[in-house]
Parts: sequence; C-alpha cells; structure tokens
Amino acid sequence: MWMDRPDRYGWVSRLLHWTMAYLLIWQFLVIVTWRLFGDRNWVTTVTSFGPGHGTVGLVVIGLVVIRAIWALVHRKRRPVQSQSVSGFAAVAVHVSFYVLMFTIPGLALLRAYGSGKGWEPWIPASGVEVAWMMTPANLLHALLAWCLSILIAGHVIMALVHQLRWRDQTLGRMTGRLDKSGATGERPLKHATPNPAPKQAPKQRRG
Repeated sequence: MWMDRPDRYGWVSRLLHWTMAYLLIWQFLVIVTWRLFGDRNWVTTVTSFGPGHGTVGLVVIGLVVIRAIWALVHRKRRPVQSQSVSGFAAVAVHVSFYVLMFTIPGLALLRAYGSGKGWEPWIPASGVEVAWMMTPANLLHALLAWCLSILIAGHVIMALVHQLRWRDQTLGRMTGRLDKSGATGERPLKHATPNPAPKQAPKQRRG
C-alpha cells in the first residue's frame, strides 16, 4: 500500500523517512569522523563512498518539502498521535525536525551565494561577498546541526523504548510490520470481565 492508513504509513512515507534517516546519519558520521581523525587518506577514501556534505543538504531540503506536502495531503489518513503529554511532545519533535532540516542546509546555501564563490552547478559564483548572507550560517549552521543530532538520538531512543519496553507498535507503523493483532500504536486496553448477572430467586407459588 503506497497510501497512508490510520494503522500504518504507506510505502511513500516510509521511503521518504528512511532515505532521510540514511542521509542524516551518514552526514553526522562523516562529520564526527573528520573531527576525530582529521584529513587522512583512509578518511577521504571511506567518505567518498557516500554523498558529499553539500549534496546531502540539498537533497534533504528537497525531501523535506516533498514530505511536508505529502503529510499535508494525507493528514486525515495518517496514524494519529495520542492526546497525551508524550503525544504532544512527539508532534513538537517532528515539527522541530522539519524546521531544522530545512533551515540548516538553507543557511549553508545562502552562505555559499553570499561568499561570492558559489557552489557549482547549483549556485553561480558572483565574485562579490555579501556579509549579511554569510553571518546567519556562520553563527547558527553548526549549532543547529548539533541540536538536530540530539533530536535524532532522542528519536531513536524513544522508538526503541516504544518497541522493546512498551510494545505498542509505534515503530511498526513506519517499518510496515505490525503483529497479528493489527494494533495501531496505542497500548492495548485490558478488557474487564463482566460480572455475571445476579440470579433471581424462584417465585413461590401461592397456595
């Protein structure tokens, strides 16, 4: 099923989610590797197997726009978050994801143009520096990126808690694997056994 359903996400949403997850995890692994080991030959060789830093940012912006439009169109079909504190927190985290994934690479693209050097073939070199275009990225790009990494770590931890501790199949909605009960992400309610109706005393015959 390519469309979203109340009990699970369709394959379009899942493809967008896991593609973005791969890109972001790869991005942070490359950054951490460069910071720990520096510019060594083996680091350059390993990181060359995946997309470059700028390419990841550009693709993520495109995927964020597509995913936001898809979520808006299917807002009445998608699984609904619970009306609890954890449900509202999950919504806030997801909104923060969208904002950060658009803002972080957006600032970098603005800086690339403002530097005058451009970024071929997407941003032409103007040869003129524009300070106000460079300042926001210089101040916020790295800081917001690390904030995003913290959100990702928390997101992964909570997904595992839902799967292994609470067993409410929240992770199954995004992997497409639900158990035979077809639970939709809410913890199953225990059905109370109804009390048996009191027995009526037999009517006495009037003699």
